[in-house]
Amino acid sequence: MLSPLAHIHPAARLAPGVTVEPFTTIYGDVEIGENTWIGPNVTIMDGARIGANCQIFPGAVVSGIPQDLKFAGEVTTAHIGDYTVLRECVTVNRGTVDRGRTVVGSHCLLQAYVHIAHDCVLGDHIVISNATQMAGHVQVGDWAIIGGTTAIHQFTNIGAHAFIAGGSLVRKDVPPFVKAAREPLTYAGVNSVGLRRRGFTEEQVNGIHEMYRMLYLSGLPMTESLSRIEVELPPSPERDEVTQFVRSASRGIIKGPSRGGVAEENAD
Repeated sequence: MLSPLAHIHPAARLAPGVTVEPFTTIYGDVEIGENTWIGPNVTIMDGARIGANCQIFPGAVVSGIPQDLKFAGEVTTAHIGDYTVLRECVTVNRGTVDRGRTVVGSHCLLQAYVHIAHDCVLGDHIVISNATQMAGHVQVGDWAIIGGTTAIHQFTNIGAHAFIAGGSLVRKDVPPFVKAAREPLTYAGVNSVGLRRRGFTEEQVNGIHEMYRMLYLSGLPMTESLSRIEVELPPSPERDEVTQFVRSASRGIIKGPSRGGVAEENAD
């Protein structure tokens, strides 16, 4: 259903089954997949590429131009994956010449007033709670959960299956599989509950615990801890993901607990 009270540019490409509610504006260089629902008072601007079976709630703006003073009008895009939900007043800016696109994956939930800046790349099955503000060039791995009113520094990386407490200030990279909390943001244990819910075995969860004991609680320099992990622990996708993430963290990773392994004791 396309409301006669919506403004849809004749060049926009809408698949069968798309619903557009009243007072929404859709620009010309736009693609929207099958059975997506666009609520009232939504603005879909040039460069938007929206998947199938999405829901976009009132006040959202998709593919607005970047809030970057270096932006010079280059043709870029903003991609929203299938089955993703953008709640009220979410804003997703399109990319700049740096990456050319902003990407939000499939099966994601972006709650009200979330902002995704230019050139961010988000994976699948991500939940971002209300009023989280994400600066440019951030990367977020699959299944990450970010608590409300979190502020995320530009160029930060957040690993897959990470959980970040609400109200956090994310200035450093957050490794995969961990919980992060406190101020300044600190390793607060392994996200064991989330991992088990997603089908990780006890053996996998225990292996992840052991890796982070070596990284954060051994007292060794990070490079030595990584070498020890690779020598002492058997190869696994989780081991490779953690070691590669930490080695590539150009901003450095979040700090560990200050004393006594408190974070690991409270991991569950």
